Amino acid sequence: MSRQFLTHGDGTWRASDFASLGDNVIFESGVMVFHPDHIRIASNVYIGHYSILKAYYMNQMVIEDNVWIGQQVFLHSAGDLTIEQGVGIGPRVTILTSSHADPGRNRPIMSGELILAPVRIGRFSDIGAGSVLLPGVEIGEGTQVGAGAVVTKSTPPYSIVAGVPARVLRMR
Repeated sequence: MSRQFLTHGDGTWRASDFASLGDNVIFESGVMVFHPDHIRIASNVYIGHYSILKAYYMNQMVIEDNVWIGQQVFLHSAGDLTIEQGVGIGPRVTILTSSHADPGRNRPIMSGELILAPVRIGRFSDIGAGSVLLPGVEIGEGTQVGAGAVVTKSTPPYSIVAGVPARVLRMR
């Protein structure tokens, strides 16, 4: 049995395509947006060169006020993604909200059921360059995620986390 793939489009968009778009939102060149009708962006938001905002046909991506998103960031919101106010996201960060259940040894992992899990980044947090946030994590308010960290579980407010997998180093 062959699998049929469907396109999500080419990532081009117009401001009127978004569910909502605030004032002073800067999209640098090369930003691609998929399913903008499921994306809400507040005011004073910067989105760096060649970033990808990949919403889904259901659930939402919400980016609140005063957020800075670096270059080549990949944001995925099939399972819901909320980035609260005053968050900084470094270059090349990847945030995922879905994974596949294990279908058993005799089938490709991609054929497993799609599991959706929301990600929330608390206000005033900073996500270091090259970090990866996996489905279902909540980054507590004011948390610093170190560069290159892989966050597999939620973090307490005002913590500093780093490593693979990320762990709490100390509180700030």
